[in-house]
Amino acid sequence: MSLDDFEELLPDKPANEKWELIGGRVVRMMVGARWEHKRIVQNLTVALMNEFRRRGSDCRPFDETFYLKQRLLDLACFPDVMVRCGPLPPDATSLDDPVVLIEVVSKGSAQRDRWEKWGLYQKLPSLQHYVLVERDHLAVDVIDRVEGGFFERPRLGAIEATMRLPAIEFELTLAEIYRDVIAA
Repeated sequence: MSLDDFEELLPDKPANEKWELIGGRVVRMMVGARWEHKRIVQNLTVALMNEFRRRGSDCRPFDETFYLKQRLLDLACFPDVMVRCGPLPPDATSLDDPVVLIEVVSKGSAQRDRWEKWGLYQKLPSLQHYVLVERDHLAVDVIDRVEGGFFERPRLGAIEATMRLPAIEFELTLAEIYRDVIAA
């Protein structure tokens, strides 16, 4: 299905459902999530927003209910956290040029986040970092855009480890990512 067809279909979507378009395939998403998922998303979003405000940056985080849409990829999805730099029009309901995308991964979403979505996300020219945060145990994978493609760094798995995202001059320890979720 094309993005145009998907957008025509959305008004008929039941209010209690959440749909994404992933490479032309409509996927019905889970509405609601475990509290651990939501807390990790909140920890990341708050830390990003606080850092951007502190520095006076024009970058902003968006979470879970703001669409990433890319017409050429037939993509309309809700990344757990995405960062965009620069102004958005006042009436924007989606963006197509994130600098950072973060997905909180569970057993049920791993295939989609690590393979299906990543296959499309890496085609976004603006994307500099793709981050996968495991929900149920300490593990953060960071994939960086490098000359000629992407490079996956060694997995972060220690509570004192620091996730660094140079494109937005941001870093955060795993202790802060997993605050109130996994005990240090």
